[in-house]
Amino acid sequence: MRNDYVYEVGDIVTLKKQHPCGSKEWEILRVGADFRLKCLGCGHQIMISRKLVEKNTKDLRKKA
Repeated sequence: MRNDYVYEVGDIVTLKKQHPCGSKEWEILRVGADFRLKCLGCGHQIMISRKLVEKNTKDLRKKA
């Protein structure tokens, strides 16, 4: 199954699994082969491969 989301910096992505702080929402800070995501619950930042983000994306909200 392939999603057709177009990821851009500033978008909010909802992932299937939640972060240990309880939040499932992440802000996209960098887009490329790897994404930099910031947890909207606690502010923790991670680098994660594009493949994993695309596989685990449940929803995508575009920036305002």
